[in-house]
Amino acid sequence: MTVHFPFQNTYSALPANFFARVAPTPVAAPRLIKLNRALAVHLGLDPDVLESPEGAEILAGKRLPDGADPIAMAYAGHQFGHFVPQLGDGRAILLGEVIDKDSVRRDIQLKGSGPTPFSRRGDGRAALGPVLREYIVSEAMFALGIPTTRSLAAVTSGERVQRETMLPGAVLTRVASSHIRVGTFQFFAARGETDGVRKLADHVIARHYPDIAIAERPYHALLERVVARQADLVARWLLVGFIHGVMNTDNTSISGETIDYGPCAFMDEYNPAQVFSSIDEMGRYAYANQPQIALWNLTRLAECLLPLFSDDKDKAIEQAQFILGDFAEKFTAAYQAGLRKKIGLFTTRDGDEALVQDLLDAMAKNQADFTLTFRRLADAAADADDDSVRAQFTDPAAFDEWATRWRQRLADEPQSAAERQAAMRAVNPAFIPRNHRVEAVIAAAVNNDYAPFEELLTVLSKPYEDQPQFAAYAESPLPEQRVTQTFCGT
Repeated sequence: MTVHFPFQNTYSALPANFFARVAPTPVAAPRLIKLNRALAVHLGLDPDVLESPEGAEILAGKRLPDGADPIAMAYAGHQFGHFVPQLGDGRAILLGEVIDKDSVRRDIQLKGSGPTPFSRRGDGRAALGPVLREYIVSEAMFALGIPTTRSLAAVTSGERVQRETMLPGAVLTRVASSHIRVGTFQFFAARGETDGVRKLADHVIARHYPDIAIAERPYHALLERVVARQADLVARWLLVGFIHGVMNTDNTSISGETIDYGPCAFMDEYNPAQVFSSIDEMGRYAYANQPQIALWNLTRLAECLLPLFSDDKDKAIEQAQFILGDFAEKFTAAYQAGLRKKIGLFTTRDGDEALVQDLLDAMAKNQADFTLTFRRLADAAADADDDSVRAQFTDPAAFDEWATRWRQRLADEPQSAAERQAAMRAVNPAFIPRNHRVEAVIAAAVNNDYAPFEELLTVLSKPYEDQPQFAAYAESPLPEQRVTQTFCGT
């Protein structure tokens, strides 16, 4: 059976120092866990063929499809603030690019497909748990409407990998509008290779921002676009309680997609200082720190682009600072607009920002579940029954005081109660990939039971619908179910 991918390979047509040519390492006995059939069709691929034994071999890296030009991309990066001049794809191999049904170019990459020249003594493999976590969370983010890389398939390799213990091996097929990162620019800038920075910038403009190619200052416009997309992306993260966990510059996508789901997590109880990642010992990437870290990462990108801005370094710095200065305004506008929608406001009034912040402060002091509080607030907006929201607060009176002011503010809005409820439910999900649910799925899968994985994917595919048969998935964890740490899995 022929497995055909209509590949194009624009990245591997760039100079040789942009990547290393390397084929996936064959695995022993690949077996398909899950194929994202809808995504396959959208990419112009045949899902029936991909679900065949030959398809599983391709998705595991045991067989190369026609037209593939496998490469591991080179990049550098700041990891927890410390610069590493060479990182690169240590366990991921880009097979090629396809044009999807929306005429958007997409990378198809195998993650966990064996060692590359960038593996830094690693085995290049992935364990089953991290593969399933990325599949679940990336597809949940897509359903939530947040820009993200996606998961086309997960396969087991038939081999075991050594981590703290021996674990089942797996490979994820990841789809992205590209895998170009801030760290990709840093790779060339750190070497003083301005021509490499320029070639990369030209490639990014052609691929992601073609309308700015004819701009008077295209490289300035490039930074402006990336700043705008990152500001919007991080605002969206905060509005659903998402914590990336490892916001290194090599995990910051130039396209504005969420990339590299390692120790990521969604908050249960609202806590601005929340950290889950086991390696984030200082809280650098805590929930509320994410906007300022995004700006820090964008500043590193701006540093790389300075030679393209002007031969006069002081002038280039001034221009970059001006563009970076837009981040706070763009983030705040997106975040505050999102918060107003979450509490049912359609117009803007003085005091709205303080009203929302007072709710968040009360939630933090009273261990209120982030997702449930806002979801149940939508129902309270329709029927004036506050009991389900009050139940989220250790001191329900804290909500009562706020609710009085909230209802007074709602009285100024023109929408009917039913319209308000529908609009709030459309932005306040009932279902998120809660940590304890994800861990339970992984534990079952390690024992070869994938039914919980399938069911969780079903629930998360419609996060804004009630799904009464799956109501238990909306609940916050019991004390003994709480997951307080998540792990990178590398």
